Amino acid sequence: MIDELNQLLESAKGELSQALDEAAVEAARIKFLGKKGSLSGVLRGMGKLAAEERPKVGEIANQVKAAIEALLDGAKQAANDRKLLSDLNREKPDVTLPATPRRRGHRHPVSQAMDDIAEIFARLGFKVASGPEIEWDLYNFEMLAIPPDHPARDMQDTFYIDDKTAPLPPPGSPPTVGKQTLLLRTHTSPVQARTMLSQPPPIRIIAPGKVYRCDSDATHTPMFHQVECLHVEEGLSMAHLRGTLDAFMKAFFGPDTKTRLRPSYFPFTEPSAEVDVSHFLCGGKGCRLCKGTGWLEVLGSGMVNPDVLRMAGFDPEKVTGYAFGVGIDRLAMLRHGIDDLRALFENDVRFLGQL
Repeated sequence: MIDELNQLLESAKGELSQALDEAAVEAARIKFLGKKGSLSGVLRGMGKLAAEERPKVGEIANQVKAAIEALLDGAKQAANDRKLLSDLNREKPDVTLPATPRRRGHRHPVSQAMDDIAEIFARLGFKVASGPEIEWDLYNFEMLAIPPDHPARDMQDTFYIDDKTAPLPPPGSPPTVGKQTLLLRTHTSPVQARTMLSQPPPIRIIAPGKVYRCDSDATHTPMFHQVECLHVEEGLSMAHLRGTLDAFMKAFFGPDTKTRLRPSYFPFTEPSAEVDVSHFLCGGKGCRLCKGTGWLEVLGSGMVNPDVLRMAGFDPEKVTGYAFGVGIDRLAMLRHGIDDLRALFENDVRFLGQL
């Protein structure tokens, strides 16, 4: 039987050396190792052997089987290599042609704008602060001098969270928090309130992040990005606000950009001002996009309301502050000449790749 096993191995070597394709290799596998193959036929005679001979014959049979399997693998690989070489010779590719280029990713215009803003304010000495997007009414409204009857609290403007599903306030929160309603923050101003409660002046922060309001059209989305600036210390005035705004706009839109302030109203600043920038595309001469005025309204600003300072535990007779907020999406639209805010959130790679 040992001689039969050795002859079987030699026969497999000879046949597999002549197998030129996968079909021939598969036929050899079935012939030698199949259920009705040659090896099975030889092993059927194991029952006729003496008990002391069976272990030795079984060991040799396993060696022969392993050797045939290795021959099959080698023959299959050789057949694949011959097929590949045949295909290459038939198609004759031009190996001097450049490879297919890989498409590189592209940062989203809002991400670009957010990073640029953070870098600009870092050069001005401001730090980036962050806070939760699911916020308490206390920080989103009350600490910012927005009373319960203010229109900003209306259900048409704010996403409120059902009291039944609201989590318990975290340890260390003010006692009044437990009586508050949870909501999706409508601005990043709660970060300002939290910062003033956690540290004394001087305070220099910007608070970028997502905010949420019930609004959706070509210039509004239910979720958008905003960055707010807060500077609190002794001796600040509108002149400091104006200088910071002017430096920011020149760094973001270009050195020729001009700014102007117009009186306005915001509950958490007093006095307050709307901020316009000269239209950088027409150079302030007037065009269709700026409606012939040469100016674009970009943000709201003002000196921090003394009531807000008092609620944070600061003495408005000793310290003052200024604050302003701007939509990052709007800045990105102005920079790239985008006329529909929704294009920023449609995830069209053709749109993103051209910026």
